[in-house]
Amino acid sequence: MAVAADQSPRRPMHPLHAILLAATIPLFLGALLSDVAYAQTYEIQWTNFASWLLAGGLVIAAVALVCAIVDLCRADRRSARLLIYTLLLAIVWVLGFIDALVHGKDAWAAMPAGLVLSLIVTVLACTAKWIVLAGLPFSAPRSAELS
Repeated sequence: MAVAADQSPRRPMHPLHAILLAATIPLFLGALLSDVAYAQTYEIQWTNFASWLLAGGLVIAAVALVCAIVDLCRADRRSARLLIYTLLLAIVWVLGFIDALVHGKDAWAAMPAGLVLSLIVTVLACTAKWIVLAGLPFSAPRSAELS
């Protein structure tokens, strides 16, 4: 009897990597909600909250991006989904950095660009998380013929 594919389980992502990726979502979402609150109330403190939340999200996203790059460089973990995830996480970080620079301006000058960028960053971070959770193991299936 021949088996067409190796039935061994594929390794999932490292738990620390998963925790770091999960931690970016509430930080970027909090920045978005702070921007929405500022747009409705014009209280300057909301933009300060958004700035701090963006800074925290950027720090954690940077560490998650380093983990993704390490996974991408490992020969046994390469896949197209991992490449897309890593590129998407890099885009999240770059746009989040631009958003942090926009929030560094005067509170009134940060709108509406800060709100729009926060929305884009949050959606892209959620998309990156979804790509990871769509099929948890990153390694591509190995085909081997056993007799």
